[in-house]
Amino acid sequence: MTTGTAYLLVDVAGTECALPRRAVREILPLPRLWRPPGAPPTLAGFLNLAGAAVPVLDLAALFGLDRPVTARQALYRHLVLLHGDSPLALMVDRVADFVRVAPDRVRPVADGATLNGCVAAEMRIGDRLVHGLSVDRILLAEERDRLAAQTREAQARLAEWAA
Repeated sequence: MTTGTAYLLVDVAGTECALPRRAVREILPLPRLWRPPGAPPTLAGFLNLAGAAVPVLDLAALFGLDRPVTARQALYRHLVLLHGDSPLALMVDRVADFVRVAPDRVRPVADGATLNGCVAAEMRIGDRLVHGLSVDRILLAEERDRLAAQTREAQARLAEWAA
């Protein structure tokens, strides 16, 4: 299929989700993250990306989904680095594929209906129903402000170690 909107399919604790392709900057294997003491469970930690502190959100924790913890499953975790003014990465259990979805296969979902209010649409891909996530609704305004403050602190910590 060459028409329709492009999405990145990801697995979040056994729940199939889709991110708009235009929001995805890069896909990275899960590196070692630095997690500050007292950080909320949704903050998996910070990634040092060429000297920039990039916050990493754990979507399973954000959505309140239980994730079985096995070494094999952790091996396949990925970070989805997003486009935007402020750097942000999402930790997912697995990146599956890029797909195009025809507009008639996408149905909008009301704000706040599912997965912490982050689902903007439900889409039919083959015989599966997939949750289409809205990057803009991943965090509330207050959460974005707190995350920005923690990112500034992490950036200052990285700067202390710069040569």
